[in-house]
Amino acid sequence: MKFRTEIEHLQLSEKIGYRSRIFAAGSCFADSIASRLQAARFRVAANPAGVMFNPVSVAAMISRCAECRGVSSDEVRRGAEGMFHFDFHGSFTRPSAAEAAAVMTRAVEEGSRALAAADTVIITLGTAWVFRHAETGRIVANCHKEPASAFVRERLSVEDTVQTLESLLSGPLAGRHVILTVSPVRHKADGLSGNMVSKAVLRLAVDEVVSRHERVDYFPSFEIMYDDLRDYRFYDRDMVHPSAEAVDYIAEKFLQAAADSEALSLMPRVEAVVAAAAHRPLHPRSDAWRTFLERTLAESASLPGFIDLDAERMVLNERLRTARQTQ
Repeated sequence: MKFRTEIEHLQLSEKIGYRSRIFAAGSCFADSIASRLQAARFRVAANPAGVMFNPVSVAAMISRCAECRGVSSDEVRRGAEGMFHFDFHGSFTRPSAAEAAAVMTRAVEEGSRALAAADTVIITLGTAWVFRHAETGRIVANCHKEPASAFVRERLSVEDTVQTLESLLSGPLAGRHVILTVSPVRHKADGLSGNMVSKAVLRLAVDEVVSRHERVDYFPSFEIMYDDLRDYRFYDRDMVHPSAEAVDYIAEKFLQAAADSEALSLMPRVEAVVAAAAHRPLHPRSDAWRTFLERTLAESASLPGFIDLDAERMVLNERLRTARQTQ
């Protein structure tokens, strides 16, 4: 008997591999997927300006990176915690305008290089609800604890969202493989009903965009969480974010659908080397430990050169030198 409805036969039209360069943008779930890819040593950069939930802010960030448009001191504002920018995450807040502008500009420059090199872009949309700054009329990525009276809360329409995504596909993302997904994270602040309406807007918009573009794929993160896992044990303690197990499960499904056959065959070997470099031995002077290090270094050397394991090899070689000195 089956007690779950799994989403099966997931395959994207184009595949990613260890030679791919990937740029991920959007909600915190984009960071989760990017972290899983980075752990397997795929070449991926994510959210240079921090997590963003609504399509307009994600598009604005991608456009800023594409233009490599830095931040000037007069763009930042003073808030309760320092100088901030409505288009950047709170982690970029600094005591002075010059410091804030500098750290934001560096992030944009890094994002610009990553985006320029990327052949695949993953966009994870979190919500269709937006906050429009009453003074400037601009939709913000982060309210930075400013008074609620400073904003007007709106919900994007399907047409708004389609237009926003289309502007990216005809502009900075033209000619690239784009993977769209809707975040499974629940936005409880919108109310459970409001959250579902928001997800419906995003899902309809994404479906419309995918139907129009050959090189745009959809990956069903939202559906896997809601229809496959569909149990509170797969949520974190806040009952909002997927648990670590759920994220791992969805990431595994993503890799099965998105990774090419070469990457799928190499991943277990790569992850074994990464795990070995992170391992702390109980008996660092033992022959068994030295043999383990030698065997792991030989395995890392046998992997293709386009997989970046330099950091792991450095750690393993240093530990092997230490082990040999203590013999």
